[in-house]
Amino acid sequence: MSMQQVPAAQSSVPREDEQHHHDTHDTHDPTSLQSSTQSDSSSHFNTSSDEKIDKREPPYYGPDRTVQEADIERQPSVYSYTRDGDELTRLELDAQLSRELSRRITNTGSFLVQDYANSNTTARLKMGENIPFPPKLPDRNAYCVAFNGIDDPLHPHNLPLYKKMLFSISVALAALSFSMGSAMFSQATQDIMAIFHVGEAVVALGTSLFVFGFAAGPVLHGPMSELFGRKPVMVISCFCYVCFSFATATAKDLQTIMICRFFAGFTGSAPFVVAPAVVVDMFRARVRGSAMSVFSCALFGGPMVAPILGGFIVKNKSLGWRWTSYMSGIIGCVALVMNTFVLEETHHPVLLVRKAELLRRHTGNWGIFAPHEEVSLSLKEIVRNNIMRPLKLLFSEPIIFLVSIYNAFIYGMLYALLTIIPTIFTGRYHWSQGVGELPYVSMLLGVFLGGGIIIYSEILLNRKMDATGEQPAPEARLPPVMIGGVSFVVGIFWLGWTGDYAEHVHWIVPVIGAFFVGNGLMLIFLPTMNYIIECYLYIAASALAGNTFLRSSFGGAFPLFSPQMFNNLTIKWAATLLGCLGLVMLPLPFVFYKYGAAARQRSKNAMS
Repeated sequence: MSMQQVPAAQSSVPREDEQHHHDTHDTHDPTSLQSSTQSDSSSHFNTSSDEKIDKREPPYYGPDRTVQEADIERQPSVYSYTRDGDELTRLELDAQLSRELSRRITNTGSFLVQDYANSNTTARLKMGENIPFPPKLPDRNAYCVAFNGIDDPLHPHNLPLYKKMLFSISVALAALSFSMGSAMFSQATQDIMAIFHVGEAVVALGTSLFVFGFAAGPVLHGPMSELFGRKPVMVISCFCYVCFSFATATAKDLQTIMICRFFAGFTGSAPFVVAPAVVVDMFRARVRGSAMSVFSCALFGGPMVAPILGGFIVKNKSLGWRWTSYMSGIIGCVALVMNTFVLEETHHPVLLVRKAELLRRHTGNWGIFAPHEEVSLSLKEIVRNNIMRPLKLLFSEPIIFLVSIYNAFIYGMLYALLTIIPTIFTGRYHWSQGVGELPYVSMLLGVFLGGGIIIYSEILLNRKMDATGEQPAPEARLPPVMIGGVSFVVGIFWLGWTGDYAEHVHWIVPVIGAFFVGNGLMLIFLPTMNYIIECYLYIAASALAGNTFLRSSFGGAFPLFSPQMFNNLTIKWAATLLGCLGLVMLPLPFVFYKYGAAARQRSKNAMS
């Protein structure tokens, strides 16, 4: 693993030709404004975050461009950390670099440039009747706010521990509520089949449409959280999820149930991408992996606890199948209250916007601004630059695509287990509903063990960092994935082949196999998410949104064919097929462990 030290910050003194350019445009003539705006447009559009400046050619320093800004664009993928902070913090402490970072996070340029540079109305813009144009500010960077050092109390990294825990619990509870809602409904299958006179495949759409909804939702929620902040997206998402959950519970016909299930998944999926982003906002690199384990336990714990709770709810005749959705909505209400009244904004650029606004009020200096205030917020730019970015990253970045394929297969297996466990323990061992879902507890214990292994591996990485003074490369997080791949394959073969011979094998044997499956799921899922975050730290929410889109597509598809597959192939051969697919993907973490650094060097978006 290659280690890199932090490059020293370069001087931010403008070049002489740049200063001369400013002087020639400091005029009251409106045509000067047009000329200046067009020059700014050329500068910003030529330095898009999706392009790399050829290091063999000297860069152009246009208006508002300095040596330091051009330097970060020549090297947009420098993966290096200070001992006390990380690369993200280093950039946010410098006004010029913070401006460039904000544009890269939001994938936009200056709002003035993007809204008006190509408009025919530019020449007609006037300050007002008989009001001349004022001179341009001599140095914009002098008015740009940044964080006040690494120990700035406004920086989320420096929040008190109790606040970090409360915020983490808030977003994790939202993720738990949402993931439980995805799986709890599956326990109502038999009742819905009898009431609405439909087949099992049709009822399975209730789960699949929910999962397809949160395949599409993060593509919107991730970029919106980077533009407008984490909290508003989380609050709106939780509120909509609660509304559609209660709408599902009170629906009078099947089509209303299906529509509400889809929109519950679509609108409520923000925690799947925003919750990890909140963790990234609050925790430094050395503890980020351990903090992410809390989120992942909530993500996997939901689909494993929900069938148990849902089974006993449906079994209780005084409650019935509608209470599976009522219960999801009630838990969602708790998450809504937590995210509304406990969670605070953690997105760094938005916090700087608030700081700039406060300084403007206190000083009366209207020129003070935050980098995030320069970005374009027009609908066209949001759709083109932000909403489409997760899909572009997914299909253009080999790291995101291949890791997401493995991640998606594992996540699809999580929802396939909603079929496997009841088929074995209710169908073969003849356990009653509710009791037949108790083996999910074994899987959950495996998940917790996997979380413990990951936390221990993070401790080892931190010890190595303390000894060497250097930050390990992202590939250092992949060894648990190698262990998890083996554990998952062993567990799925164990579960399938022992569970198919219930008349000869004691029930504890397949339950132990389920433990290894859960352990493998966690050891694969969490480190791969951490790997994506570390590789794409600046745009983590968008990178995770693309990952979630593919992952959730698999999660929605697996319940549609899993019952038929296990009935037609039998349990052991269906498990063999899935285990063989796991074997095919087993070499993937080994490949990235060896060649991941080279892949990041060639990427336009990854940290190299």
